[in-house]
Amino acid sequence: MATDDLQLRDASAVLAKAADENFPVAPFFLPWAWRDDLMAVYGVVRLIDDIGDGDLAPGAGHARHLGLDADTDDPLPLLDAVEADLDKVFAGAEPGHPLVRALRPAAERGTLTAAPFLALIEANRQDQVITRYETYDDLVAYCALSANPIGRLVLAITGTETPERVRRSDAVCTGLQIVEHIQDVAEDLRRGRIYLPVEDMKRFHVSESDLALPTAGASVRALVAFEVERARGLLNEGTPLVGSVHGRLKLLLAGFVAGGRAATRAIVTAGYDVLPGPPKPTKPRLLRETGAVLRGEG
Repeated sequence: MATDDLQLRDASAVLAKAADENFPVAPFFLPWAWRDDLMAVYGVVRLIDDIGDGDLAPGAGHARHLGLDADTDDPLPLLDAVEADLDKVFAGAEPGHPLVRALRPAAERGTLTAAPFLALIEANRQDQVITRYETYDDLVAYCALSANPIGRLVLAITGTETPERVRRSDAVCTGLQIVEHIQDVAEDLRRGRIYLPVEDMKRFHVSESDLALPTAGASVRALVAFEVERARGLLNEGTPLVGSVHGRLKLLLAGFVAGGRAATRAIVTAGYDVLPGPPKPTKPRLLRETGAVLRGEG
């Protein structure tokens, strides 16, 4: 297979994961220019997260695209290499990875800057050395690196950044990240990580061994319910962002908020038992939540 075909295959495998997200990545109703930029951003964000989580597909050529030995699977040098590739694209040079290369049009127009991507890389570096968060404030500070840059990138692409919109966007993104952490408690534990704050686990008398059980007991369910309410509060805090914009962007942002709301409802429907696997919202539920957000319903 030719090198270009291999690069296309590896990039496509990363981009295909967009269908599994809790929120719409680049829906059909958006202008083509926005969709292209959003998919380019998604590709790099997903690449960074897959590196940090050790989820790169076996046999893929990501290390080689980044100028490293093909057998390299250590996240830290891979993250360093992505950062170097981003430095190239934002300096007007040719990056090695096809997913980073896709950012070039937005970088050349000045639509995007490197800062949000560098924050995401820093979050994934942090994941290699920090596996527990003592307080809720510690977790929120981590989300400022791992989640909030996504919303800021969307506002940059759509040219709608204001200080108030950024603040609301940060609330939505942190809420979405906390919901994802709640859904993925069992998967994260298998990776050696726990994103439920230690102080909250102590408050609800939950041990790490409780999280390793096949199904949640009463204490774990109470803890999950508490964290779900926190996430819901953040989503509600950020919801006015939707009403501050118009047209197709309003529908996109409503989809983000609705994705988080639908995910929290799926957790509630599962009786707050997230240990057998992540509760996922149905498409009808997502559509109902989107309609509710657009109508301004709580």
